[in-house]
Amino acid sequence: MNGLEVVRTAIHALRGNWMRSALTSLGVIIGIAAVIVMVSVGQGTQREIDKLVSGLGSNRLDVFGAGGFGGGGARMAAGSRFTLSEDDAKAIREEVPEVQYVAASLRGGTQVVYAESNWSTQWLGVQADYFAINTWTLANGDGFEQRDYNGGKSVILGETVRRELFGDEDALGQTVRLGRVPFTVVGTLAPKGQGGFGQDQDDVILVPLETARRRLRGASGAPAGAVRDIAIGVERAEDVGYAQGEIEALLRQRHRIQPGEDDDFSVRNIAEVVATRTQTTRLMSLLLGAVATISLIVGGIGIMNIMLVSVTERIREIGLRMAVGAGPGDIRRQFLAEAMLISLIGGALGIVIGIGGALLVGKFGSLPVALNAQVIGLAAGFSIATGLFFGYYPARKASLLDPIEALRQQ
Repeated sequence: MNGLEVVRTAIHALRGNWMRSALTSLGVIIGIAAVIVMVSVGQGTQREIDKLVSGLGSNRLDVFGAGGFGGGGARMAAGSRFTLSEDDAKAIREEVPEVQYVAASLRGGTQVVYAESNWSTQWLGVQADYFAINTWTLANGDGFEQRDYNGGKSVILGETVRRELFGDEDALGQTVRLGRVPFTVVGTLAPKGQGGFGQDQDDVILVPLETARRRLRGASGAPAGAVRDIAIGVERAEDVGYAQGEIEALLRQRHRIQPGEDDDFSVRNIAEVVATRTQTTRLMSLLLGAVATISLIVGGIGIMNIMLVSVTERIREIGLRMAVGAGPGDIRRQFLAEAMLISLIGGALGIVIGIGGALLVGKFGSLPVALNAQVIGLAAGFSIATGLFFGYYPARKASLLDPIEALRQQ
């Protein structure tokens, strides 16, 4: 029997009991669909982590004082005091050679007003290195000049704030009020979208640190010279751990913290945060893969079971085929082709359902999804492997039957 005859015979055999064949393929359908959806979710989550790394930088450190902010902008304990100062940032810049950028900052909430438009947002008082550390670029304008950092009333708007206040109007050179203080718009930031912690990165206003201290300090409650946090960019990623230790030792010395006493600051290493999230994602992907694999195994066992039943029911047919000249190889190929057809049909339907399920999860669910051709190819490979692996034993059992004994079966 040539290949075409084998396939034709297998199709005819499956059509003879199509309901049983359909139910047999159901396990493969569910397993393949699970593979596509779960692997897509795992890859989508990994992509979000990669986005977080690119947005925050793997060679970045953040120092928060007792009155600073934790990860994702969440305020620390109420009533806490400011413990970092601009002099701390200056000392880090001068005494830790591994450091490339240092930017102290203040922050607070405000109502920004332009003409009849207003918007509630947060302002950040920053130093010059803040833009390099946070990879901010300007969409329009020249940004802050050096004299602005001495107390000039200039402001740079994030894209969300610019859109809410000005719409399609040009914002450069216009005057906005932060609370009751007028500021001149000298630039707008290129949009970044949602950050790795879910916040809108474009809903922000940047002002020079000294200006924030003089004009907006009442909103932050900061004493003279105090800052909420210090962002640090280390020149080489491999030096981040060492630089973190040096910065902690320097700040403990400057703050006169005795051995055994708790620090009045905290240092966040972005690389450690990302590594933790990556490990969590890897474990989740393994769990999802295990669930999908179990579904495929169950489907494969169903195929093997039905094929063994089919062999038992068709012993006399097998004996007749052997009697008219079919060899063990022909019988083996016939039953293996039937198992492969069940698996391939189930795999094709599973791919369609899996793609639809992944798209629905991405649209209506909270999990990120990355659907690509590799995932679909992986699912198709699983489908073929399932048919081959679980169909081989029944096919081999059929090919080893004695034709004389087979013909005696009623």
